[in-house]
Amino acid sequence: MKTLYLFRHAKSSWSFDDLSDQERPLNDRGRDDAPIMGQALSKRRICPDVIVSSPAVRAMSTAVLVARELQYPSDKISIDAGIYGADVDDLLAIIRALPNSAASVLLVGHNPTITETANALSPSALNEMPTAAVVCLHFECEKWEEVSKANAEFYFYDYPRNEN
Repeated sequence: MKTLYLFRHAKSSWSFDDLSDQERPLNDRGRDDAPIMGQALSKRRICPDVIVSSPAVRAMSTAVLVARELQYPSDKISIDAGIYGADVDDLLAIIRALPNSAASVLLVGHNPTITETANALSPSALNEMPTAAVVCLHFECEKWEEVSKANAEFYFYDYPRNEN
């Protein structure tokens, strides 16, 4: 079995006109919400084998804040440049190329692709995922290349306002 956590990065700041999109940091709410969601995952006793993130500052910051709550070493977070700007097919290719030695992976990325990918894989339809939302899917397969809606089970969906 494989378990995938699709996590939309926390709320980012639009206050810095001189920064590129990839350089935008989290805003105050994002810096609050990411640890809240990490704590929510920790309460569920979730400890992913691998955390992989977009290289965008807001995604990496989210990944680090969540990892801290899961006691996952931040220096072990993998960065996949392909996540930034990916469409659903690109993200599915990234997921299907994950190392089979990892039974569970938390992937931090961007909307609309995170929500669209969740809907491409989940037997349960989701509305647009808000910032810092996470969806968990289990797959009845041994290899990441085999993940699909056909072997998926929706496990949970959570977001910050649900935790407050």
